[in-house]
Amino acid sequence: MSKVISLEQAAKMIKDGSIIASATSGVSFPTELASAIEKNFLETGHPRNIWHVHAAGAVPGDCWAHEGMISGTISSHESTSPKIAKMIENNQIAGWYMPLGTMLQMFREQGRGLPGTFSKVGLGTFMDPRQDDGCLNRKARAITDKKKAAGQALTIYYPDVMDGEYIFYRGLKYDIGIIRGTTADERGNVTIEDEVFTLEIADVARAVKACGGKVIVEVKRLAAEGSLDPKAVKVPAYLVDYICVEEHPERVVHGLKPYDGSEKITHWDSFTGRLKVPLHEVIEKMPFGPKKVIVRRSVMEAEYGWICNFGIGMPTYCGSEFYEEGVFDRFLMTSEIGAVGGVPASGRDFACHYNVEASVSTTDQFDWFDGVGLDFGVFGLSEAQEDGSINTSRLNGVTLGVGGFANIALGAKKSVFMGTFTTKGLKEHIENGKLVIDQEGKLPKFVKRSDQLTFVAPEALKKGHELIYVTERCVFKGTLEGLVLTEIAPGIDLEKDILAHMGFKPIIPEGGVKLMDPAIFQEKWGGLKAILDEKEKAKKEE
Repeated sequence: MSKVISLEQAAKMIKDGSIIASATSGVSFPTELASAIEKNFLETGHPRNIWHVHAAGAVPGDCWAHEGMISGTISSHESTSPKIAKMIENNQIAGWYMPLGTMLQMFREQGRGLPGTFSKVGLGTFMDPRQDDGCLNRKARAITDKKKAAGQALTIYYPDVMDGEYIFYRGLKYDIGIIRGTTADERGNVTIEDEVFTLEIADVARAVKACGGKVIVEVKRLAAEGSLDPKAVKVPAYLVDYICVEEHPERVVHGLKPYDGSEKITHWDSFTGRLKVPLHEVIEKMPFGPKKVIVRRSVMEAEYGWICNFGIGMPTYCGSEFYEEGVFDRFLMTSEIGAVGGVPASGRDFACHYNVEASVSTTDQFDWFDGVGLDFGVFGLSEAQEDGSINTSRLNGVTLGVGGFANIALGAKKSVFMGTFTTKGLKEHIENGKLVIDQEGKLPKFVKRSDQLTFVAPEALKKGHELIYVTERCVFKGTLEGLVLTEIAPGIDLEKDILAHMGFKPIIPEGGVKLMDPAIFQEKWGGLKAILDEKEKAKKEE
């Protein structure tokens, strides 16, 4: 019997109350299938009260943000689906966060017939069962309390498992899995030659099948049975129940949102690894200004030969700064979604790499982060409390996300948290090599205590990891005694521009605070190579 069905037929298979699992990232989200499910709901009122479990970033998942259609989500990140995030904030649907990498490992273990996975990631954060269980609102809290009473908690704290404490993350029993590939043959074997990432599509499919559910794959095209290169098949036919062929593949080539042709999509083949492009044609350089100073100061913390990972937003420009300074080939840069090598793109193309060398599954990438750990991780500075711990999940009442941050930062041997010193309304510029604050931001980023924590600084410091906090006007170093103010920007007043906008007083070194390197406040820099060469020389002399 043919596995090929229409998008409309697939949409009608989703029953009321279904628990749907999908893979990370809007880049390979089954956009047309998700839209067909929405269309069916708007026309018939069904499916109602569905649940969506996805590790992160299902951007077109916003099409399910209708009252009565969705009841709850479990993910690591919902800010890329702002309508869903707003429903969580308004307590219209239940919402939970788990660490991205740990959710992937949970899918993998469920595919082996186990209920979930053990992890150290999340200990001491709001995802810890001793704190908030990852609950984002009252609806989630009420459901969690009922599940705990019934012995079915989603997260369980174990204080003594062999080498220490762990959290057990339990998966749900999935009814439907929806994934996306490039080509499927008539038996259901799936390849991903036109996709940027491998993702965890096979792990999701195995988890759903192990739960007794059905897997639907959306593909760009159909091939004859037995015609695919067997080594190119990423999801074998026994994991696929139904195949839907896209009606408008040209509209979803980028995946992050339905593509209408209004934006030019360039160098997609470079992202997939199909070809190598001249980097000078594609690298987006950050314009000179306070934010570029932050990036410059951050990459000064690196050392040759390090394996690096750069978070979303401003940190994505670290790779282009390496390129601009002529040292990019002295590092191996990775992305949390699975890219290895090449140079990270920025903006909407986050996690894509120009001239990528390898594309591993997202699950395998996080196994590396958790088991071995990066040399160097650079993350956005959202909010830091007095001990250096970081909040990324909920800021000023807005649901943002955990993403891969909880896993990656916990394992990174050296972490840099970069961002402007304050936010919301901040206006500033550089003049004559000095930072000038035209209008102070309304919201401070360094607070006495955060509402939620996604990274616990003292635990990382106890492992011997280094923590650096870089802003446009000063630099801090994390210690077990608290944050030490180590550097201040030219033109900045310590009392007026720094201490007056902090919820606590940092540690001031006995010898005073050093001046940030004045060279990075000039439009033309070119000094990174000499700094890194000096580090390399000192290392060899040790």
